[in-house]
Amino acid sequence: MADQNTFPEPAEGNEPDSAQTPATGSGSASPADEPTAEGANSDANFIEAEGPDVETSLTDADLSFLEDASTASSSTASDEVLAAERLADLQRVTAEYANYRKRTEANREIERERTVGEVVKVLLPVLDDLDRAEKHGDLGDGPFASIAQKLRGGTERLGLKPFGAVGEAFDPQLHEAIFQQPSAEVEIETIADVVETGYYLGSTLLRAAKVVVSTPVSA
Repeated sequence: MADQNTFPEPAEGNEPDSAQTPATGSGSASPADEPTAEGANSDANFIEAEGPDVETSLTDADLSFLEDASTASSSTASDEVLAAERLADLQRVTAEYANYRKRTEANREIERERTVGEVVKVLLPVLDDLDRAEKHGDLGDGPFASIAQKLRGGTERLGLKPFGAVGEAFDPQLHEAIFQQPSAEVEIETIADVVETGYYLGSTLLRAAKVVVSTPVSA
């Protein structure tokens, strides 16, 4: 009699899979191992973000703009240097012209005084005669007095200035001593008499005064 608790043994070759999972093809990966669409897009975005070099990504317009900006900056610096050089040249020329003008005006004044001096020197003997006549009282109030006044006024308008008077201190650079006489009344060399008046023409010494000098008496 067969034992009721015995189970029939499964047939050989028909053993069920312990996991009872459907079989997959050889070498096929599980769904977890396959890359998802989101992962693929993320990698693509990363590669696209890396992109090509920045330099190669600039357009021709960008490169032209950068080149123009560099050229403009260099041109501006060059213009500033050129302007500074031109300003220095202008200042130098202005200073040279100012100096030239001063020299020209000074030389013109000197030449004018020289020319007038040559003319006035011809009149000096006449002025000396008038001075002598005045000392002797020969002019008086007659017609010669009027002539002498007009002649002296005319030479003064030309720039002629007389100098040398009795009582002035003797200056060997301005006075020519033709005679010296000791005197107890003076403490320094002093003009006692004027033989010929000295004259300036502007700032030029035209003629030194000829004088008699009183000298102090030595102790």
